[in-house]
Amino acid sequence: MSELLPDDFVMAEDEYTQGITIDDILGHRTGTPGHDDSYMGEHSTQPDNARSITRNLRNLAPAAPLRSRYIYCNMMYTVATHLVEVKTKKPFSEFLEERFFQPLDMDSSSLQPAGAREKGLGERLAKGHIWDKSTSSYREIEAKNCPEGQGAGSVISSANDLIKWIKAIINQEGPINENVYQGLIKKRSSRQPKGGKVKSHTSSIKYTAGMEVYSYRGHAVYGHNGVVSGFGSRFIFLPEFKFGAVVLGNSEGTNSVAAQLFRDLIDEVVGVPREERTQLLSKQMVVKGQQEEKSKDKSRGSQKKEAGRAEKKPKERQKETRSRKNTQTRPLDQYTGYYWNAGYHGMKVEIKDDALFIDATDRSMAFTLTFEHERDQTQYTAHLSDFWEGGDDLIPAEFVFDGDRAVKMGLDLEHMIGDKIWFQRKD
Repeated sequence: MSELLPDDFVMAEDEYTQGITIDDILGHRTGTPGHDDSYMGEHSTQPDNARSITRNLRNLAPAAPLRSRYIYCNMMYTVATHLVEVKTKKPFSEFLEERFFQPLDMDSSSLQPAGAREKGLGERLAKGHIWDKSTSSYREIEAKNCPEGQGAGSVISSANDLIKWIKAIINQEGPINENVYQGLIKKRSSRQPKGGKVKSHTSSIKYTAGMEVYSYRGHAVYGHNGVVSGFGSRFIFLPEFKFGAVVLGNSEGTNSVAAQLFRDLIDEVVGVPREERTQLLSKQMVVKGQQEEKSKDKSRGSQKKEAGRAEKKPKERQKETRSRKNTQTRPLDQYTGYYWNAGYHGMKVEIKDDALFIDATDRSMAFTLTFEHERDQTQYTAHLSDFWEGGDDLIPAEFVFDGDRAVKMGLDLEHMIGDKIWFQRKD
């Protein structure tokens, strides 16, 4: 990658700069974690794009040695689109249109909601739905542009269009020749099963290029899911049977339903006797999933990633911090100010409702932080609330003082690197 993008592709450590290949990016084996909260959204003062995401890699710490393990990183797929744009000298949207959408007659497909509107498809854009527990009803949201997430998501399409893409892969039609097909299905890394145990009649999962593959009763099953705020998607195909399916929905609960539906379809195609079939979800679980699911596989920002806004810390640590509260005695204005980290950009600490507060809704994955004092006037728990979905993720936070003025702030925004993200006060 550094040979292909010598000016832009620079990692925090030279070993990664010199070593990372395209295959490493496609297989999520770069050792780079998500760093999801570093992306700036389109409404920030300096919005990110594929190039700026690529150039910011030098400011973000790795989490594991190169090729040592599978770590899902949407950011690297955005970096891959920057490579496409540099080498083709075309915007990624134009590349998709010329190489995929037009040859496959995918007339309802585009990059970003703005691209759909430019094609005159604005009236067909579905609105997302998020379950609001407080009102026991769905809240409707607009699909939003996420140029900083292209490659990891941001394709706007329909089920009728996407099935053309799956058909092209299965039959190696149009732009999908044998060489491209083999590149798509090449196994690049291995995923650890959730809970450390594989499902019945199912092998461990391998990652290829934008797809996962596993063996079910001896038959290869390829596919991937996607989650963005208010929407869910999932596709599968079984090349041996020339069978594929796509499910798209305008609530995140879509994927719970799709998982059961696809298992039923796969069992039917493979010929599993009904008495041997597995019910993944009860009816009650399906309903709950439709209403309340907040997928652990969130793809970044509004592209909530498969690996997700990672869990910020184990439950034991949450309980531990909650048990050590004492009184805030330092004046809050000793903490307020503008803090800077090269990789995560600026954070402004303010006072709101007698508590320290950060409005980070300019991020791609928009959120706010409300600080709760734990001990020593320096240790805090920051309550993270997602702008779209609410919630209360607990983030360890720390301030470092020089006299009566905070000079550094640490936030545990990427737990995989084993340290807080440290911001220097700049005012």
